[in-house]
Amino acid sequence: MDLGLRGQVAVITGGASGIGRAIAEAFAAEGARVVLWDLSPKTLEVAAEIATQASVETLGCVVDITRTESVQAGLQQTQSKFGGVDHVAHAAAIGSGKFGFPFTNLTPQDWPRVMEVNVMGMVNVAHAVAPLMMERRSGTMAFISSVAGQIGSPTDPPYSASKAANINFAQCMAKDLAAYDVRVNTVCPGMVQTPLNRGVWKAWHDQQPPEKQLDYETWAGDKVKKVVPLGRWQEPADIADMVVFLASRRARQVTGQTINVDGGFVMHW
Repeated sequence: MDLGLRGQVAVITGGASGIGRAIAEAFAAEGARVVLWDLSPKTLEVAAEIATQASVETLGCVVDITRTESVQAGLQQTQSKFGGVDHVAHAAAIGSGKFGFPFTNLTPQDWPRVMEVNVMGMVNVAHAVAPLMMERRSGTMAFISSVAGQIGSPTDPPYSASKAANINFAQCMAKDLAAYDVRVNTVCPGMVQTPLNRGVWKAWHDQQPPEKQLDYETWAGDKVKKVVPLGRWQEPADIADMVVFLASRRARQVTGQTINVDGGFVMHW
């Protein structure tokens, strides 16, 4: 399906790996020019790989989303090469790295870095790109949140709280920017096998007595069967397909929405 994105410029934060990379590849498959903003030193390498695979122009920018000056530098690089930004997909995020059930397994000191990356990182990106889109009176933003931001998942309380904040701020932006024909939505993955998900397992595993420890595949398989009505993992490409659709004119009436790509996880909850 041609979504009409050919030649448009899509910035993907966290685009060097995981869901972010899948989103970048999906935009590229539609003929969009893709810009990766990521802290990874492999960002430029991944951008080059995507350019070769999809025969599109790409740009890799090493960006720390927690630093406004780094975000602005990435934006300047993007504008210098491509002139503007049509779409933003914000996938950069971290967890606390600890198993937070009960939440007292964590300390208050486990919260600030998660909030800095997941909330203030989103704020920094939004403040950088929104004025450009307002001036052009067009654009879309998709923020990758999580079902954990809707159901108060106890697995990692700082992560869950930060993802709830993503949903709320995206709705605030959607209202503010609607008059400029800029659409803002949130996409919430459910169970996706990413390094972040494996980190959740590791934090749980290390807290269990030896007789209750499970390897990752067993733990993950059991969890999916218990909480996902469709009974299967979501793939990064599943999330990417939704993000790219939301960027297209086929979704021109969709803004301020929280869209779950979760195999029915939230419905089950």
